[in-house]
Amino acid sequence: MSSHPITSLIAQESSSGGSSGAIIQLGILLLIPFAMYFFMIRPQRRRMREQQDLQRSIEVGDEVITTSGVYGVITGEDGDSRFWLEIDDDVQIRIARAAISGKSSPDDDTDAADDDVADDDAASAGADADEPVSANADDDD
Repeated sequence: MSSHPITSLIAQESSSGGSSGAIIQLGILLLIPFAMYFFMIRPQRRRMREQQDLQRSIEVGDEVITTSGVYGVITGEDGDSRFWLEIDDDVQIRIARAAISGKSSPDDDTDAADDDVADDDAASAGADADEPVSANADDDD
């Protein structure tokens, strides 16, 4: 027998008449790394590249959200890797460039609040409509 495990596997299967099964198994084993690359590694690299591009494009005046969920406006740069973030009137914090998760717009916050109010109004109107209404509600028997 040869010293290479794959060739020995094929040699054993071919002597017993199951060479097609060994070729299928070998094919599956060779496809697994390719599948892992296309389904796991490649999308992760794309996400990392997009995140790096976003972090490079941040400028003073942009409204951003951090990885911890803090919204604010970039008010200044403190070196290459840090920003000053204004989170409220006259309240600024210094954050790392890598802590910026994405850009946000002022409309994002108001739209979400408006949707919540509209949902609450619809729910309360629906609750009123489900109540049974008596034709003789004023009658005192």
